[in-house]
Amino acid sequence: MNARAWNCALALIFLLSGFGNGFAQGFAGLGADAEGFAIPEAGKRFDFPRDHGPHPDYRIEWWYVTANLTGPDGADYGLQWTLFRSALAPGEAEGWDSPQLWFGHAAVTSASTHLATERFARGGTGQAGVTATPFAAWIDDWQMAGDSFDSLRLTATGEAFAYDIAMHAQGPLVFHGDGGYSVKSAKGQASYYYSQPLFAVEGTLTLPEGEVAVQGTAWLDREWSSQPLAQDQAGWDWFSLSFDTGEKLMGFSLRDTGGGSFTSATWIGADGSATPYGDGNLVATPLETSRVDGRDVPTRWRLALPDRALDITVGALNTQAWMDLSIPYWEGPVRVTGTHPGKGYLEMTGYVRR
Repeated sequence: MNARAWNCALALIFLLSGFGNGFAQGFAGLGADAEGFAIPEAGKRFDFPRDHGPHPDYRIEWWYVTANLTGPDGADYGLQWTLFRSALAPGEAEGWDSPQLWFGHAAVTSASTHLATERFARGGTGQAGVTATPFAAWIDDWQMAGDSFDSLRLTATGEAFAYDIAMHAQGPLVFHGDGGYSVKSAKGQASYYYSQPLFAVEGTLTLPEGEVAVQGTAWLDREWSSQPLAQDQAGWDWFSLSFDTGEKLMGFSLRDTGGGSFTSATWIGADGSATPYGDGNLVATPLETSRVDGRDVPTRWRLALPDRALDITVGALNTQAWMDLSIPYWEGPVRVTGTHPGKGYLEMTGYVRR
């Protein structure tokens, strides 16, 4: 089987697995029944560096990097690197007996261009995986690795782009929700969720027009669960924002099929201290939509968090930052104006063609 056919076969397996079995069970099947898998519980005591590694008894997991970068001429760029693990059954085994599937997404965005690609791998073959000590996450030749979780080298290649980025943490890990137990719905679905939002980065983007030296900041999310969405939740709008004051905000709005939403946020001080905000505190209002791949996608938002006197407008650097992959979604860098100017990233899922 050639590489193209192999990737297509893995994509088909993936789409038939728990991560891809339809919008009727939440976006990308994330509301599907999790029978047999471990379920997150409040009060978890995280164990590092072990918890930087995989958790095969849970159905889904990801290591997710977004970065806001600037070139020598002041131009803005965005970068994404994600490794996902999806399990057909809980646990791990050697070789082809492994029930684990892996896939990766990589993208680079500028004001005029959005380039994205994906990779697939079967667990147990060594083609993809994660080790906690020393930390390494990889799929094929894509890699995020270093002597520790605080100092990493990030690489990826696609048909029209590549990047090689050094990331150095400038502060502590941040735990979302109740000490890392992040509730996602009024029905109690939840995940374990923490971030390292305080990376300083520098490196090189390779684009069709040539190499660009860049520097900026990066945000790394770690999350795992077995059923993070309720079955009637159709998608989400997720924001990771870094303000000029050094403060940060993680916030999301999970949309349900009845037109309602469930929100959550974490306010992050310049020193990395975290304050969680439950459902209803963060107000996310679409202001403007763009036509993207046959969909009307909100690419300009108003966010308000009254407890922090936050009232901002979040707008896409490139409204066409569509991830046209096996599971399609919108993801790209944003600019922030208002009470707390800055930059960040926006991810939006579940928007369908109309």
